[in-house]
Amino acid sequence: MRVLVATAVPVERDAVAGAFTAPAREVVLPGVTLWRLSAAAVDLLAAGVGPALAAACTATALTAAALEGDPYGLVVSAGIAGGFQPDAPVGSLVVADEITVADLGADTADGFVPVTELGFGTVSHRPPPSLVREVVAATGGRVGTVLTVSTVTGTAARAAALRARHPRALAEAMEGFGVAEAAAAHGVPVLELRAVSNPVGPRDRAAWRIGDALAALTEGFGKLTPVLESWNPHES
Repeated sequence: MRVLVATAVPVERDAVAGAFTAPAREVVLPGVTLWRLSAAAVDLLAAGVGPALAAACTATALTAAALEGDPYGLVVSAGIAGGFQPDAPVGSLVVADEITVADLGADTADGFVPVTELGFGTVSHRPPPSLVREVVAATGGRVGTVLTVSTVTGTAARAAALRARHPRALAEAMEGFGVAEAAAAHGVPVLELRAVSNPVGPRDRAAWRIGDALAALTEGFGKLTPVLESWNPHES
């Protein structure tokens, strides 16, 4: 099974690559560049920041693979994230059993209304439960909702409001829902794995532990690899 791993930025891609012994070669496609780990059947993509660019670049890679007659069997959205405290402390891994866009909708006098309640689209994608269980067992990650936002939370009030609307939320990032939308359009299952680099809430750069989170991401993917090799997509 071929796997596409989409991160936001190259440093996250490099952290994932560090979990593999297979050498990578560059594959240039129209609009995107992949790192191909042929021996591991894994392609790595630094898809860009935010849900729109992540969706566009992931869709490009998925389309190219399908046209080549060798489609991907799984897409993984990966990287660092903010963690909702105290449930997802800095340095921990979060595995999404639900990938939800938190700010797609409308503000009203009665509060935020998700786009689905306006009669449009979708706001959540669910990774395969069997895969989530196996990944959690292998990595020791915490399982819950990972929120996708277009604007990173910077206040305690917004963090509290997000958690009130999404009580199972463990982490906040900017790409997962976009990656999941592209995967869904191609009928490919999706997984999201995040390493927590900072608390969700007031921006305090002194409290960020990006290096620790990237190291946790590498370690997590090292444990994840055997799961990806053995997982049966037909299991529930």
